[in-house]
Order: sequence, then C-alpha cells, then structure tokens
Amino acid sequence: MRFLCYDRIVRIEPGRRIVGVKAFALSEEFLRGHFSREPLVPAPILLEAMAQVLGWGIIHAHKFRLSALLSLAEGFRMERPRLRPGVTATITGEIVTTTHRDSLGRAWVEADGERVATLGRIIYAHLAPVPEAELLHRFCYYSGLTREQAVAEGGLP
Repeated sequence: MRFLCYDRIVRIEPGRRIVGVKAFALSEEFLRGHFSREPLVPAPILLEAMAQVLGWGIIHAHKFRLSALLSLAEGFRMERPRLRPGVTATITGEIVTTTHRDSLGRAWVEADGERVATLGRIIYAHLAPVPEAELLHRFCYYSGLTREQAVAEGGLP
C-alpha cells in the first residue's frame, strides 16, 4: 500500500466491524492545488479510506490467511460534501457476509458527530494463499497496533 488514507486502527470486532481514524491536515499531498481558495477533502479519498479500512477488517477476520481485493464499490454518497482539512474523521467498515471466496460489506465516514460519506455496498474477492506472517506484519505496521493487539481473540475495544 503506497497511499494510506487512514492514520490508525482504533477498534476491531473480529469478523464484524473495524474502525479507523484519519486526521486530514492541510499539508496532505492530495490537497495540493485542490480548491486552493477553499480546500476540501475529495470524495475519492473518502471512498479509498473506507475501502482500505474494511479490506484490513476482512483480512483480520480471516486471520491473515488471505488477501482482500476490491472488486466492486457502489452506492457511494456524500452526506456532507464540505469536509475541510483540520478535521479528524472516523472510518467504520462493517462486514455483512464473508466466505472463503469473497466478502460483502458497507462503510461510512463520520466527523464532528455527523455522517460525511456512506458506501452502501463493497465487495472484495479473496486471494489465497498469502504469506500470513508478512500480512500480519503489514497490518501491524499500517494500523499502529502491536502484534498482540492484532491477534487478540476478543478484538480491540
């Protein structure tokens, strides 16, 4: 992953839900030259943030034995189109169903107690086998969690 759209994972309910946070700073590379008079967080960044967080939730649910490849995202809505830099957003991904072949989920972004964006349906195809130890290492690195937190059976409160 070369372009992270979240800062860290703050909550995991294994097989059900994952929550990440992102503090949108004015210095973000994707904001350079974007609406220079009134910088706004672009909708595709929010979509990507939801896809990344939920993708890790699916990988975590399958105990790092597979990789999740985004295959469909539909039903994206901007609830509050004027998300400005300086805000910390909460990104929640929810797994609706998951099998060994694919997963279906939904996700949303909230800031200041308001829903900012919603992704109604997101489907991931699964790729296996994968190097489990390396996937776990990457999850810890990209999520800000320790190995012990990442593999805890009860999840991360």
